[in-house]
Amino acid sequence: MTRVLLVEDDPEIAQLVARALARDGYEVDHRVDGRAALEGLREHPDLVVLDLGLPHIDGLEVCRRLRAAGNSVPVLILTARADDLDPVVGLDAGADDYITKPLRTAEFLARVRALLRRTSDAHPSPDGEVIRLDPDARRAWFNDEELALTAKEFDLLRVLVREQGRVVTREQLMREVWDTEWIGSTKTLDMHISLLRRKLGDDVAQPRYIATVRGMGFRFERPTPATSG
Repeated sequence: MTRVLLVEDDPEIAQLVARALARDGYEVDHRVDGRAALEGLREHPDLVVLDLGLPHIDGLEVCRRLRAAGNSVPVLILTARADDLDPVVGLDAGADDYITKPLRTAEFLARVRALLRRTSDAHPSPDGEVIRLDPDARRAWFNDEELALTAKEFDLLRVLVREQGRVVTREQLMREVWDTEWIGSTKTLDMHISLLRRKLGDDVAQPRYIATVRGMGFRFERPTPATSG
């Protein structure tokens, strides 16, 4: 499920936005100030909806800090007026788009979908190969060839690619893909990993894309090129 970090201190606006996102199938992590927003970024959201007038650390500073840290997550800023400097300053700080309050739900969701499509991810894989995901259309390509993935396989690949280079625990995968806590067997997860490896042309004995980290989970990674001699 696509995760949206919503940073808004006005409870009425936050409730409106959160409900609209949830109805459209997004997972919402709501934070009410700039400090909490920076903490929320550690959860690797797919999109940030950011109000500028926040307590403690304002939205502009949040945006500047996440860009300074090399974080490329798309940012949609909320602003009270389109004719003031807020949108300009926000875009200069690294935001990708803006929308004015009061929000029109249909326009807001359209902008969310457009940002996710725009950044929907060309991820380099081993040997310069490319895996590209379109979260909105729920489609995936490997070297420009579309992969025939089930819904769960797509969700699984999306999480692994999003966390490329980092270990994703079995607990996290069960929670994000199957919306359940891990209790006991993960045969279903292992079966889907196996099917996904096959569709990527991965070698189960020596996987190039999805590595098993014993006792922890899985990692989507670039392997070290083999050396001769």
